[in-house]
Amino acid sequence: MNSLSATALNPSVQSPPSSRLDYLDATRAFALLLGIVFHASLSFVPIFMGWAVQDISTSPAVTLFTTVSHSFRMGTFFLLSGFLSRLAFHRHGAGDFVRSRLLRLGVPFVLGWFILRPLMVSGWIMGSASLRGHVDILAGLTGGFLSLSTLPNGPFTGSHLWFLYYLALITCLILVVRGLIKASGEWHTAALHRLDSWIGWLANSSISPAILAVPTAVALGFMRFWGMDTPDQSLVPHAPALFVYGSFAALGWMLNRQPDFIARITHLTLPRWIQAGLGITAILTVGGVERDPSNPHFLTARVIYALGYALTMWSLAFLTIGIFRQLAARPSLWVRYLADSSYWMYLIHLPIVVWLQVAVAELPMNWFLKLALISGLTVAFSLLSYDLVVRSTALGWLLNGRRKERVLMPWLLGSIGLRGIGKTA
Repeated sequence: MNSLSATALNPSVQSPPSSRLDYLDATRAFALLLGIVFHASLSFVPIFMGWAVQDISTSPAVTLFTTVSHSFRMGTFFLLSGFLSRLAFHRHGAGDFVRSRLLRLGVPFVLGWFILRPLMVSGWIMGSASLRGHVDILAGLTGGFLSLSTLPNGPFTGSHLWFLYYLALITCLILVVRGLIKASGEWHTAALHRLDSWIGWLANSSISPAILAVPTAVALGFMRFWGMDTPDQSLVPHAPALFVYGSFAALGWMLNRQPDFIARITHLTLPRWIQAGLGITAILTVGGVERDPSNPHFLTARVIYALGYALTMWSLAFLTIGIFRQLAARPSLWVRYLADSSYWMYLIHLPIVVWLQVAVAELPMNWFLKLALISGLTVAFSLLSYDLVVRSTALGWLLNGRRKERVLMPWLLGSIGLRGIGKTA
């Protein structure tokens, strides 16, 4: 199987196989697959949150999972994006970098919205029909999407492609700031030297998550909800979300300036584990106050929550990369395959997830079994479709920078004695 460039994250242009960073492949695949499971779990949250459907089997454990996983998965993605964006920028030049971003972010964003949103709307319609048919379920809900007039109407809602829009915005901002610094003449060298020194100090500091959490917590105070808002309601940038995700991407860009920066800041140290534990404890302890604005300690609880959430975001992002740096240091064909396919899988997964959630919502099964079934079927279908219609086609070139030979179908056909039928020309 052909190898994937380290710069394929988010994704970008292909580079020589020798430049591939396998642990970043693994981290990227994990973050995007975690997003699939996150969305698959939303119908099992005990408190109805405006999703397409609420399952008859719910659990508080799902709330814990969605809260913690939502806190760091996208931050991790943007951190890696910034790191690998600079790698691509300096390897291929500004012109090729900008063209690749316009192609590999802009085209999926535009086409995906027109294709995926109608599919998502169909899932909401099916979910509303399911809810209308069960008054006993509706009696316990505070609301729901019970007609077309109440369907989500943001420009990204239903397509989950807001991250492409914000990735493009953040990339533009980074390039503008970079250009301004370079245009500053002699100040340019001194500024970069000071910035490298500060990033190096931050990478070595055992309390770097806590330091970074402070400005992030301030931004969280401007969110509509406690924690991170999903900025999918308008083409006008959501300033707090842009700042938070931009901070992750900017740090990733700067970490790429020195080869050992990212290894230092993702080192699995006890203080960083403790900070992650403190952050998670804080958000789980005071999170319930969000639903009770009359609580006399509401503002105090929100401040504690914001600090804990920000601490969780940064510490778990660093620890996640560090874990995969330990576990996936050596090349793995299957990890590379998952990394290659993860972008496509994430793009198409949400309509599949919603349809399956609606299909199983009223089945007398435990929530965990349903969640495993939805996640497994979604990943299986997405992988198969990637191998059949993406990997070796022009679509594969668009998403990952080059066409590659199919792997999954020849392997499946070979296992039943039909090898050769699934190979591409």
